[in-house]
Amino acid sequence: RTRGIAFEQWPTRRSLTRGADQAEILSVYADEINRIQTIEGYVTVDAIRMHPDHPERTALRSKFLAEHIHSENEVRFFVEGQGLFCLHINEEVLLVLCEQGDLIHVPAGTRHWFDMGSAPSFCALRFFNNNAGWVARFTGNPIADRYRDLIETRACTPAKSAASWCSCFVGMPRWLVVLLACSAISNVQAMAGPMPD
Repeated sequence: RTRGIAFEQWPTRRSLTRGADQAEILSVYADEINRIQTIEGYVTVDAIRMHPDHPERTALRSKFLAEHIHSENEVRFFVEGQGLFCLHINEEVLLVLCEQGDLIHVPAGTRHWFDMGSAPSFCALRFFNNNAGWVARFTGNPIADRYRDLIETRACTPAKSAASWCSCFVGMPRWLVVLLACSAISNVQAMAGPMPD
């Protein structure tokens, strides 16, 4: 647990079928869902699954990319693919690359954004303490756009930067991803001026 963030790795059961709907996904992971709900008391769980040809991929990516906070902990269990959590904590931005089998807890009130890439491919179980599901308050801080531009420039080759920038981190140890994030924050400030509150 670092800076209030909890991170675990759990085994995943099997590959999901291409056409698996939410009911099937939740059924496959019923034991894991029950374990988390029993221990932590979450009342609602759903599954979000994205593929490169998903009709709402652009709109959803844009929404998740804007820096925001939640009034409750953000708990995600990745059962397929990968996605990048960007956590803005004080003077740091930490990148956490979540892949299949990863369970992450982001504390309530943590400024963050999530990048699933321009060609998303992931499935995650989402746990909530309310019946409304995903509810966010957007901060209006443009740091997410500035930071993403920096990572695309520094971490990707020109060929990769036009594709899904999450793919730049495939195979990279998580500690190195976080180190890249911590070391890059001064460059963000140099590009964009002092980091806003």
